[in-house]
This record gives sequence, C-alpha cells and structure tokens, in this order.
Amino acid sequence: MTDASVRTTCCIAGGGPAGIMLGFLLARAGVPVVVLEKHKDFFRDFRGDTIHPSTMQVMHELGLLDQFLKVPHDEVRRLRGVVGDTEIQIADFTHLPTVCKFIALMPQWDFLDFLAAQGKRYPGFDLRMETDATDLIIEGPQGKERVVGLRAQGPDGSIDIRADLVVGADGRHSTVRERAGFQVENIGAPMDVLWMRLSRRDSDPEQTGGYMNYGRIFVTLNRGDYWQCAFVIRKGGYDEVHARGLEGMRQEIVRLAPFFADRVAELKDWDDVKLLTVAVDRLRQWWRPGLICIGDAAHAMSPIGGVGVNVAVQDAIAAANVLAAPLREGWLSTEHLAQVQRRRTFPMKVIQGVQVAVQRNIIDKVLSSDRPISPPWMVKMFNWVPFLQRIPARLVGIGVRPEHVRTAPHAPTTRS
Repeated sequence: MTDASVRTTCCIAGGGPAGIMLGFLLARAGVPVVVLEKHKDFFRDFRGDTIHPSTMQVMHELGLLDQFLKVPHDEVRRLRGVVGDTEIQIADFTHLPTVCKFIALMPQWDFLDFLAAQGKRYPGFDLRMETDATDLIIEGPQGKERVVGLRAQGPDGSIDIRADLVVGADGRHSTVRERAGFQVENIGAPMDVLWMRLSRRDSDPEQTGGYMNYGRIFVTLNRGDYWQCAFVIRKGGYDEVHARGLEGMRQEIVRLAPFFADRVAELKDWDDVKLLTVAVDRLRQWWRPGLICIGDAAHAMSPIGGVGVNVAVQDAIAAANVLAAPLREGWLSTEHLAQVQRRRTFPMKVIQGVQVAVQRNIIDKVLSSDRPISPPWMVKMFNWVPFLQRIPARLVGIGVRPEHVRTAPHAPTTRS
C-alpha cells in the first residue's frame, strides 16, 4: 500500500558518486531532483576512495577546489610496484596538465558528504536517506511503454515518486536496471579482492603500490597512519583462502611485503577481512523512454587503477550537460538519453578494455602460478625511461575524453 506520492522532474536511485554528483549538478542548473539513498548515511568501509586529478579538475571548474581540499585526504603523486624482487616506478602524476597533479585518497563517505552539502545549497535538491528504490512505474500501451517514476520504501513507508526522468545510479547490483529489463554484457574478471587495514610505521615505504610474486598480488594504499590493503585472489577463491586459515594468509602477506611481519597479527579474525566480488560488465543499451542508467549501474568497472569513482563522476557530468536544459524546459526526448550513452561509451570501453587486458595478461598469469617471478623487460622500461611513467598516469589520472561542466548555475542558493 502506498503511503505517499511525490512529483519531481528527475528522480535518481542511488546516492553514490554518480547519483550525488548528477543530483548536485542538476539542482545547480535549476532542475528539481530527488536523490534516493537506501542507507542512513554514506559510511561503508572499503569503498572506492581514490579521487583522481580529473575529478579535482571538475571541482576547480565549479569553484569548489579550495574548499574540497580542506576535507582530510592523503596525496599520492607516484605509484610503484614490486614485481618479484624488483621495484618498478609505474606512474608519475606530477606532469599532468591539471591543477592537482596527484591522486587524493579520501574516504568515499567524506566525498559524498561534501557533494551532498553542495547540493543542499540549492532548493531543488531533495536527498532522501534510508529510502530504497524497489520498482519502476511503467505506463503506456504495449510497445509504447514509458517509465514515469519509481516506487521506493522509506523510513515512513512506501512512496510513489513520479518524474519526467528516472536515473539508475544504484550500482552494479542495480534494482533499476534489473526492473527495466536491460541486457547485460558480462565481460568477466579472473579475480576477487580481500580488503583489510594494517597500521603504518614511519619506516615503511612512502608510496602507494603493489607486490606481485609467488602467485599472489598485494596492493597497499598509503592512508597516513594505516595502509588500506587489497589481497588479490582468483575468482571464487575465497573458500580456498579461508580453508588455509588466517595465519596462512598472514604468512603470504609477509612473504610478499616483509615489512608487515611485525603487524599482520592485527588481522585478528575474518571479520577484519572484507570480500569484494569483482565484476566487469556493461549494458548494451543504457536507456529506455523515461529512464537512463549511469555509473556502475550502466557499466561495472574492475578495481584496477581505482577509476570507478571518477568514471562515475564523468558519467554524471556528461548526463548533466546533455539533460539539464531539456529537463528544466520540459522537452526531454529519448534522443537526449541516447546522446549521453554515445558520449560515454567510447571512454568506458577504452578503460574497461585496458582493465581486461591487465587482468588477462598480468593478473591472471600471476595468480595461475605460485613460482617466483621477475619483471619482463617491457615492465623494466618504466625504470629505464622515466618518461613512460607519464602514460599510465595520464590514463588513470585523467582518462579518455574527460568531461567538463557545461551547465551554468541557474537557481540561486537559498541554504548555507
């Protein structure tokens, strides 16, 4: 039984980077928007928290960069890896043509709180926490059906939200895309990831990086007083790792990165280890009349390169650029929705293609053998020719065809 009904111009399911950024930009452009987030806050541990130079460039374009950089964060200017016993300098961000020449490691909940606070300055921004999209409202005769809203469950009961456009930004397990009947192309990933934290010492390496050897990959992100760590395992291999026991995993970590020997005991039980099931997929078509998906709901990314947050932000910017005016002025068409997909398909496919190539040619091979490895000469080239470090830095830090904010502020701010 429906307890309430709401009418708005745009309803966004999902309060992640894509949903909150799009909601903020649309409200800023004068479009009334309702954003639904099923949790009571944004706090979830081990979510993507790498904010890349492309995203900070957007903050600069919006006049928010100085304020944004006051949010606590760590700055990563170079990435390194240890392949076998050889340290490889992989990426150098200090030469990028951006205002910020580094990756900011910032908890995703802080990033989302910042964006939500900016959205709330505009009267058209309606963020509803603890409100979960459960179904689509579809009307019209067969063959001419149109999504005209969605049903949600909130803290005070069920809600019908009618909107000119529904946006699915509810992640890789999207309810919206499932209810819409979209076809998903599963590209596959040979790995899963176990996330954990280990404390950091002053004597530890400075740089964020990774370790590859003995059939294992271990990634370390420098978070100041602790390391956020990713222990990469074969797809579906969690039961095998669990069967070997926590002590077995501790020993494998120390074998890869010996400086952790004095603190792997901080992993006291399996509650300290979180499993991320990796998926790489994409929708063949992101839209149908009255509905479009963006971010992970349209294309789930691998954690390789930590690009997920930033690709989602780029989707949101492109969507706002195309959709704001027709939404505000009441002439939205399916061609506008198709235009968003056309704009974002090429960059998305390039990034996913690189991720899949890395998965197949590096990660899968490393995980398939427990023998010691040494870096091939092509990898050693990054040390021999430092200029090459700018290539992965450009791909990761800026991406392909970066988006820029084209929408101007339309509605005056009324709330501080």
